[in-house]
Amino acid sequence: MAKPTRWVTDTKPGHSQWYVDRFRRLAAEGADLAGEARMVDALVPPGSRILDAGCGTGRVAAALAARGHNLVGVDADPTLVEAARADYPGPRFLVADLAELDLPGQGEPEPFDAAVVAGNVMTFVAPGTEPAVLARIAAHVRPDGLVVVGFGTDRGYPVAELDADAVAAGLRLEHRFATWDLRPWRDDAEFAVTVLRRPV
Repeated sequence: MAKPTRWVTDTKPGHSQWYVDRFRRLAAEGADLAGEARMVDALVPPGSRILDAGCGTGRVAAALAARGHNLVGVDADPTLVEAARADYPGPRFLVADLAELDLPGQGEPEPFDAAVVAGNVMTFVAPGTEPAVLARIAAHVRPDGLVVVGFGTDRGYPVAELDADAVAAGLRLEHRFATWDLRPWRDDAEFAVTVLRRPV
């Protein structure tokens, strides 16, 4: 990996295991952890091949797999990928830096119908790699496929920068919402969910 991610540089030692434990606890308590998956499921045909880019503990990939989709999850953090493999045996989970993503080199040559980039992933990548991350994700999505990105608007990656980086990656803005449950976008929203399409 060329540059350490903010997930590494901006968090304390033990953060990854804390994150794993947190989501295992939330799942055990019956928390709704499938909001992102419900939205993505509504956007794609049944049985779609979906990339969970920055999959973390695997909860979004698992929820989409439970809805009948074919999932590959990737994350730069081996601790999170290990937890995803242990907790959710359906999808395939791989360790990979999104800024250098090359899934054909890891035995996944087929393009994806969609990619989901949830959980503030874009604000945890290495500084300055956001354009490369979007470009590498877009390169794995088939023409007319979708890239759905969600993150907090107060985390140092302005929506205007996302839009510029998306254009540079060959993606077209199609929709923007203020939440994963499709509340209308407004300029003062605390969260942005952006639906991008790779043109034919």
